[in-house]
Amino acid sequence: MRTFLILLLVSSANLFSQKLLTPGNSTIDSKLIKDETSESVWYAENAGKKIEIGSIMTELKKLNKTDLLIKTTVKMKQAPDAKWTDSTIVKTASFEPVYHSSFNTGRDIVLKSEKNKVSGYYLDKNSRKKDLIEIPATDYFESSSYPMLIRFLPLKENYTADLSIFDYNPDAKKGMMKAYVSEVKKTDHQGKKVWAVKTTDDIGDKKTIVTYYIDPETRKILKQDIEMNGRKMTMEAIQ
Repeated sequence: MRTFLILLLVSSANLFSQKLLTPGNSTIDSKLIKDETSESVWYAENAGKKIEIGSIMTELKKLNKTDLLIKTTVKMKQAPDAKWTDSTIVKTASFEPVYHSSFNTGRDIVLKSEKNKVSGYYLDKNSRKKDLIEIPATDYFESSSYPMLIRFLPLKENYTADLSIFDYNPDAKKGMMKAYVSEVKKTDHQGKKVWAVKTTDDIGDKKTIVTYYIDPETRKILKQDIEMNGRKMTMEAIQ
């Protein structure tokens, strides 16, 4: 009887344990991925009012039979000439990272994914200090690409997942960590049923919650709600 109970406990733990998603085990449906360009308006909430603070242009483009470019350009309303551009290249079938760069007025970062490590550099434009990067890493998603990857997961009610990601911040965390899909449910958005996908990650110590509202047919992100340290922001796609 004791042996039976132990086996039951072990099998139950395996049944309810969370499976870690990686490029080697991504479960994404790459057939859903199409070239597209979209734009969202970025709002901050202040005293119950929405204040426009910028816009975000997002481009998905298949570079060839195997590689996908994810490019985002951020424009702040108060500084329209100060662009923030992120470019990430991944393998279309698995979102295995190849390259990532991010350039803004304060810093530049370039990361190249190699077999067992991430290499590149981080340049602080204010101090002119340049850090060379070489960190061991295997089987992970680039942190900038996982919000896009979520669109192509097998979403359904009560779906959850842990994702292995890599992020670099010289003033905080560097290297391998996790992102989490903590809840998926159906909800209404502008008269249409959509997936509301709640996420968080270790980059912000799980203190930042982002909920994506995803069209179940096109898998486009129609809206994002962001909660961070008591602040609320929204990004709404321009239809």
